[in-house]
Amino acid sequence: MTLRIGWFTTARGAGSRGMFEAALAAIEAGALDAEIAVVFCNREPGEDPVTDGFLDRARSAGIPVVALSSVRSRRERGGERSSPGAPLPPWREAYDVEVARRLAAHPFDVGVLAGYMLILTASFVRHHALLNLHPALPGGPIGTWREVMRELIRTRAPESGVMVHLAIAEVDAGPVVAYCRYPIVGPAFDPLWSELDGHIDEMDDAAIEATPLFLRIRDAGLAVEAPFLVAALAAFAEGRVRAERGALHTPADAPEPPLDLTVDVAARTRANTRA
Repeated sequence: MTLRIGWFTTARGAGSRGMFEAALAAIEAGALDAEIAVVFCNREPGEDPVTDGFLDRARSAGIPVVALSSVRSRRERGGERSSPGAPLPPWREAYDVEVARRLAAHPFDVGVLAGYMLILTASFVRHHALLNLHPALPGGPIGTWREVMRELIRTRAPESGVMVHLAIAEVDAGPVVAYCRYPIVGPAFDPLWSELDGHIDEMDDAAIEATPLFLRIRDAGLAVEAPFLVAALAAFAEGRVRAERGALHTPADAPEPPLDLTVDVAARTRANTRA
C-alpha cells in the first residue's frame, strides 16, 4: 500500500526545500512508493517570500496545502512566545487543535517535520506519527544544528551523522527510527583540523562557526540529509518499520530500530549523481 506522507514545514530555508524536492523526485521516479498527501505550513501566504515560493511549488505538484499562521494565532490570542525548556503557552494547545481539525480531511500514515519551527503539543503527537530529523548520530550532540557542529569540533569527533526519531511529548526524546554515518576526517577535512591544532579549547562559539572546518562539516551533513530522509521514508513504505501510538514496530524477521541506513544512503547518493 502506498505510504501517505504529511509534510510539516515552516519553509524558511533551502534545507527544508531540498528535502521536499528529494522526496518528490524519488516518488516521481518510482524509487519511493509514497505520496505527499498534504503540506502543512505554520505560515500563511504573504508572510514570507521564501515560504510563498515553497507553497507555490507544492501546489504546482498537485499537493494540497494547509496553512495556518502561528504568529497571527498567537497575536489574536494575546499569547506569549514559546521559550526553550519551558512549558508551551496555552495558545499553542488551541493552535494544534485547529491544525488537527484542518488536517482531518487529508489523512496520512506518517508525518515529516522538515524545517518545522514549532514544538508540537503532547495531544497532537499522541494522535499522529511524526518523524523529526536531527543532524547527529544517536547518542551524539543535541540542540540546534549549530550547537551540534560546534560540539563535534570541540570533542574532535571523527564522524557524525543524521538520524530521524519518532516525535513524542518529550522534546527530542522519541525512539530513534534510523540513522546514517558520514566521516568528518580524511583528505577533505584533515587540513582544516590542522589549522585549529592547539586552539579549539580557547575558541568561543562565534570563532568556531567562522572556521572553514565548521562550514565543511555542515556541508557534509547537508549532502546526506535529503537522501537519508528518502531512505528512512522508504523503510516505512516497504514495511520494514511502522509507527503506532508513539512506538515503533517491525516485522518479526526484520532488524529492530534504529536502522543503519548508511549503505542505502550512499547508494542513493551515487544514483542521484549519475542521474
